[in-house]
Amino acid sequence: MNYNEVIACLYDLRDADKVALKAKKFGVVGNNALGIYHKELKMIAKDIGFDKELAIQLFDSGIYEGRLLCSKMIKPEDVTEDLMEKWVKTFENWEICDSFSMGLFAKSEFALAKISEWTKREPEFEKRAGFTIMASYSMADKNSGNDLFEQFFPIITREANDDRLYVKKAVNWALRNIGKRNIDLNKKASEVAQDLLEFQSSSAKWIAKNALNELQKEHVRMSDYPRAIYRNPLANTWYR
Repeated sequence: MNYNEVIACLYDLRDADKVALKAKKFGVVGNNALGIYHKELKMIAKDIGFDKELAIQLFDSGIYEGRLLCSKMIKPEDVTEDLMEKWVKTFENWEICDSFSMGLFAKSEFALAKISEWTKREPEFEKRAGFTIMASYSMADKNSGNDLFEQFFPIITREANDDRLYVKKAVNWALRNIGKRNIDLNKKASEVAQDLLEFQSSSAKWIAKNALNELQKEHVRMSDYPRAIYRNPLANTWYR
């Protein structure tokens, strides 16, 4: 499909009731939204395949679902830093923030740089994007050692006082995902959470309690990354 055909397809699928439902039930409010669910957009993206130029055109259309579709039609290796900076400034809710940050930005070569940069920013969804990348990267990178992920803990501690809903949820998400990489990071993430309990802010306390509730469950599910170490009993002895 070309650009005009995709736009026509999106308008054929528009549903005002879904726009209202997403706003009421999920807090998703987007400019120029047509009311199309992700499963339908995924089907369109699958039919079209990866197409960088078309994806950029769809983003520039200003149609909310066109922008969501863009995030599914471009490869992480085709994302430039300029595009990331252009797009992140337009994020208006958690859905579009996470769609780009999880599936695309976290897998790009700029992931670590944007974690460092965006978690310092003031706009809510730019900051959330930084922590969403952190949370996703902690699961996507299966090979890096613990030192890399331990560098995220001071960032989490620094921003734990931000009481905006979609920031604190992303900070919590990142802390939990780091703690589920392996048993050693679980212990260190739990220690960070214990420290946050001593903060005065309600957001830090919420982040800590929620994280500890999951990380200290009896049968918490671990990814055991890097598995060459954490699923190798002999190597595990010296690594820990």
